[in-house]
Amino acid sequence: MPEKESFKGDEQYYSVLFHEMIHSTGHSSRLGRFAERPALVGFGSVEYSKEELIAEMGASFLNAFAGIKDANFKNSLAYLKGWLKPLKEDPKMLIYAAQKAHQAANYILGIDQEGEE
Repeated sequence: MPEKESFKGDEQYYSVLFHEMIHSTGHSSRLGRFAERPALVGFGSVEYSKEELIAEMGASFLNAFAGIKDANFKNSLAYLKGWLKPLKEDPKMLIYAAQKAHQAANYILGIDQEGEE
């Protein structure tokens, strides 16, 4: 993460931090999302797009929980445009990403599968 001072404000900083925190939940010592599928091939690949969509959606959940509104909305929209092709190729990707993003946000918030803290 870049230094907090390099962001335009606290909301933008935390929005990016939440995105990176969601990525961290994919590790085998946490939710193990990275072990479920092959290595992320690279920018533009379906696997890369899935993980980025999970991170963006999860960060949005955490932003809402923290009361942050539209902190990085323009950047998120630009990022999402890059996922249109993979979304068209795999229509179930959005459902998969939403489920994984929800699990990741709950993990960070300390909420178990049943919704209890």
